[in-house]
Formats: sequence, structure tokens, C-alpha cells
Amino acid sequence: MAQVPIGIRVALKLVIGVVLKQHGIVASASTSIYHERVNSLWSDLSTRAGIALTDAQTNALERYLDLLLEMNQRMNLTRITDRTEAQIQHVGDALTLLPFLGPGAMTIADVGSGGGVPGIPLAIIRPDAQIVLIESTKKKAAFLLDTIQRLELRNATVIPQRAEEIARTRRRESFDVVIARAVGQLVWLAEWCLPLTKKGGKMLAMKGARAKDEIPQATKAIKLLGGADPIVHPVDLPGTEHHVIVEIPKIVLTDKKYPRDPTATRGKPLA
Repeated sequence: MAQVPIGIRVALKLVIGVVLKQHGIVASASTSIYHERVNSLWSDLSTRAGIALTDAQTNALERYLDLLLEMNQRMNLTRITDRTEAQIQHVGDALTLLPFLGPGAMTIADVGSGGGVPGIPLAIIRPDAQIVLIESTKKKAAFLLDTIQRLELRNATVIPQRAEEIARTRRRESFDVVIARAVGQLVWLAEWCLPLTKKGGKMLAMKGARAKDEIPQATKAIKLLGGADPIVHPVDLPGTEHHVIVEIPKIVLTDKKYPRDPTATRGKPLA
């Protein structure tokens, strides 16, 4: 990903500073108060889904950021290198999904998991859910596997394959929820995610300002793949603009000819 312009990074830090102050947090690393209260935003986001964040979960989220930012110095996992930004732009962003997952046991796929967002934070917060991290880049998949082992996340697994390949296995149409974040345009996400989504389940795409343009372009593909009309949920997250979650309910089984072989698509989206 491209580096965030300095002006935007400075503005974001100012916004984050205001948010932390609103939560009674003074960013002083010399005090234990900062370390105890800096994650109050995470608690607020979890509460929106009726989840009370525990100290153990907060510690696990912090430990995850330790591992992510440390490994990011050796391989490209995230453009965000500032911890405070990562607390909001990675963990906070992941937690905005919680209200749209629903209660109870479920299976969730994180397609193109990369550095583990949103899958790993969700696995920490939702131990009742089985999370499958799908990542075809071998080095990234190895990082994900090492991380879930270090965090002792027994409800998370890694599949080092492309989504199109997995859709040709027993995993096809087996997930209650399939999530994608910062992976591609909606028309492509639909072809990668809906064949993995069970009938009656849903696909959740985390998108930005371009969503309003991508949805019309993806409408025909969504229908072909068994999806219903997209539902756009605006998301309130400090430091972000036009952040939305596009929900696509799966109402019909996907024709077995989809997804197409990636060697045959040649960059041509389904239309």
C-alpha cells in the first residue's frame, strides 16, 4: 500500500488525540493510567454489540499489535507504523464489525487476511466464533499462524490458499459470515466471498468513499452469485471518513461455475 501523506497522518494524530482526551486519556507513557485507559474506545465499540471487553482480551489485543508492528519492520504487513494509529485504524476498525455478526456460535472467514485484520481481533473478542484466516501469500500466512499460536487462539485457523481455490473444496458455502477488508473492488470481492458464504449467511465488505461507485458496478455480479441487494451501514470510527460496511445477504446457492479460475479471468470482473 502507498504511504499515508504526512499531512493526513498529522491530522489523524490530532483527531486521535482529541478522541483519547474525550475518553479521559492523557497520552503519557510514564503513567499506568494511560496504559489502563487508552483502550476505552475498544470497550465502547464492543459495547455496541453487547460485549463486555475483559482485561484478558484487552491484553491480547495489545499483544497482537506488538507482534504485528514488530514483524512489520521485517516484512510489509501494514502501512501503519504508529501504535496509536494502529489501535484505532486496525483494532478499532475490526471491532466496528461486531454489531453486524450477530450472537451465538458461527463460522467466519477473513478473505485476504494479510496482517490479521479484522480476523485476529475478532477471534480475540468472539471466542464462540470459529475464525478462518484466508491468506495466499505464504510469508503472511506463516505470520498469521505464528501469531494465533502465540496468542493461544484455539478458535482461529489459517488456510494459505486463494479464496477461489477454497471455494472448490468442502469449505464452499460453509461460512456464516465472510469478511473482506482492503482487498479489492466490490465486484471482485463478491466473486471471491459469496461462493464461500452459506445460503442464509452474509458477506461483509469494509469499504470507504468508493463504495458508492463500486456498488452499481457490482450489482449484476452479486445477483449472479446468489446475493441480495447490498445494505450500506455507515460506521462511526474516529479518524476516518466515509467508512462503511457493505452487507450482502446470501439468498441463493452460487452456481458451481463460480468463482472463475483466476488464470481465466485475466483481470475482467464478472459482469
